[in-house]
Amino acid sequence: MTFIFHSLILILAGILLLRISGRKSISQMTLAQTIVMISIGTIIVAPIVGKDMVKTISAAAIFVFTVIILEFLQLKSNAIEKFITGKSIIVIDNGVLNIKNLKKLRLTVDQLEMRIRNEGISRIEDIKIATIEPNGLLGYELKNDVKPLTIGEFSKMMESFGFKMNMNDNENSSTIFNEIKKKTQKNPNYLK
Repeated sequence: MTFIFHSLILILAGILLLRISGRKSISQMTLAQTIVMISIGTIIVAPIVGKDMVKTISAAAIFVFTVIILEFLQLKSNAIEKFITGKSIIVIDNGVLNIKNLKKLRLTVDQLEMRIRNEGISRIEDIKIATIEPNGLLGYELKNDVKPLTIGEFSKMMESFGFKMNMNDNENSSTIFNEIKKKTQKNPNYLK
């Protein structure tokens, strides 16, 4: 019975340690950070996993069951979700870097600029708001004057100049999705 209690405490300790360690996803970690994360997992499991097969399987089942319960609790409570998963943190607001939040995240301006360039954005000033999401990825919204024009917006603009735009998909046009859309498709004769 004590190994159940130990498992629960170690899971909560592991979550706390991983939350303290930061928001970088595995793909964004350095080799040293990856080794530390793997080591934490090994260290957490070591006290409860002995040579007894039943105890080892039971401990693993408790870990899985606890994760399922925690995911369910996150759906029901914002406080639990915030504790376990965290919330997005603003790093750019109206084209201006939020240095205080970058320091909290232990993220350098160069690292942030690399993420922004990977999204195809060349100027920080073009970003209305950018966040580092709980999964470590960059979320952003561009300012209105630099957002790409959509086909719908283009159609409305052209109609305001008196041009009739037929932007509806033609049902009879041949696309790779025709076979999927049609319910009855006859095979060609050479396949019979």
